Amino acid sequence: VIFSPILQDQFDNLEKHTQWGIEYLEKYTKFVKERSEIELNYAKQIRNLSKKYQPKKNSREEEESKYTFCRAFLATLNELNDYAGQHEVIAENLVSQIITELVRYTQDLKAERKSHFHDGRKAQQHIESSWKQLESCKKKFERDCKEADRANQYFEKLDADINVTKADVEKARQQAQMRQQMAADSKNDYSSYLQKFNQEQNEHYFTNIPAIFQKLQDMEEKRIEKLGVCMKTFAEVDRQVLPIVGKCLDGMTKAAESIEPKTDSKQVVESYKSGFEPPGDVEFEDYGQAMKRTASETSLSNSKDGKEKSGSKSKGKLWPFIKNKNKGSGPEDFSHLPPEQRRKKLQGKLDDINKDIQKEMDQRDALTKMKDVYIKNPQMGDPASVDPRLSEIGQNIEKLQFEAQKFEGWLAEVEERMPSKSDTHRRSVLYEAQNSTTVGNNCAQDRESPDGSYTEEQNSETQVKAIVNPTSTTPDFDDEFDDEESLPTIGTCKALYPFEGHNEGTIAMAEGELLYVIEEDKGDGWTRVRRNQDEEGYVPTSYVEVFLETNAKGAMTYI
Repeated sequence: VIFSPILQDQFDNLEKHTQWGIEYLEKYTKFVKERSEIELNYAKQIRNLSKKYQPKKNSREEEESKYTFCRAFLATLNELNDYAGQHEVIAENLVSQIITELVRYTQDLKAERKSHFHDGRKAQQHIESSWKQLESCKKKFERDCKEADRANQYFEKLDADINVTKADVEKARQQAQMRQQMAADSKNDYSSYLQKFNQEQNEHYFTNIPAIFQKLQDMEEKRIEKLGVCMKTFAEVDRQVLPIVGKCLDGMTKAAESIEPKTDSKQVVESYKSGFEPPGDVEFEDYGQAMKRTASETSLSNSKDGKEKSGSKSKGKLWPFIKNKNKGSGPEDFSHLPPEQRRKKLQGKLDDINKDIQKEMDQRDALTKMKDVYIKNPQMGDPASVDPRLSEIGQNIEKLQFEAQKFEGWLAEVEERMPSKSDTHRRSVLYEAQNSTTVGNNCAQDRESPDGSYTEEQNSETQVKAIVNPTSTTPDFDDEFDDEESLPTIGTCKALYPFEGHNEGTIAMAEGELLYVIEEDKGDGWTRVRRNQDEEGYVPTSYVEVFLETNAKGAMTYI
């Protein structure tokens, strides 16, 4: 029994320690949970950062995709997005492999601890109850012994007294014997229960309590082992994503190494290449010779225009360098762009239209197959229900094909270096402009580039005449040939671009072909040339490089 208070004290200490161990486990669980939340927030911020700097869905995106450094940055953003995903994986694994497991284990641990201490208290209460019963048997035995001793002394006293009757002595003797018997019975009970208590006490201290302590010790060791496993998992969760994180970082490095400065600079050149031929040298104009000069003998300037150009900087610029005043999207045929850029735009537009046509045709094929299935199996659907959609798709295809033909025509004109506008319309404007006194000598060169696009604002009077008479035909050049005698050759010219010459009075020429000049440009944008004695006609001045003979009207060159 001297061990009982010590044992109780140990139970109190173990209870405090195991409670602290559970609280520590909950503390570690909270730590991992906060780490998981940090990983999730970090991943979210990284994803938002990647999304923020992703190229917007507009025309600028297509422009940026041409450059290697833009593609490298986009690849870096995508890799960064994948990198953020790995931090989400870390957070998910922390929750599934540690937090969820620790929460469940903590609940089981609390129940197990409660069960062990309940068994310990029950055993302690049982041994204490047995001890109290043993004490009761001991006191009863002691009390009966004292009573028996007093009864025996009383009997002996009466037996020695001669005045006491024999009956009283007999009665006292019987009472003493009874007390002796009671004391003997109490002794036997006490001895029996003492033996039983000693056995229970031995079992309590050497079997039951050690078993409970062992269970508590095992529980504590399992808790510590579980904590160690979770700490190891905590590190493994990070280590598991390291290969993928490494691939993300390798992707960023590879993207950075893919940047090619020379390629990007060439792309800039390719993007803004105009396709214009550079102008030739400006010939010296000798005003010292006495001669009559028309207002159109030079393609760049004359004495009258020289005064006008002094007040306007744009009038003195050659057409490749004139600033485009059209800040909007421009006409549908992109005629406001230089030839090369215009060709690219038209080709891109044509590719988009062809993709749309293919998409519509795929839908038409799918609906046709569906209709065939409905015809063969009426229970699956009504074949007539597909007809409205097929009709709509057919109309869409026709519209798109018409658009494709339109852009193919424009593209063919650009590739052949022909004007995108009809020759009839342009020549009508130029012919009427010839008769206007407000049109300068260089109207054709300043206003019209070889691809037929206008790079400088037209004269207001010319614009009015173009609107009033948009369908006027080419002037009858044949009348001029009939009225005049065969003109002498005044120079030569070289064709810079091919010209088919479909209209009356014009003559076809191939690129690089040499022709004889028999009449200069009079301001209407046309030069009269001769191939042989029988073949003459007009060609656009902007399509040829003219070399006039010095003995004709001075050395002049038109580009």
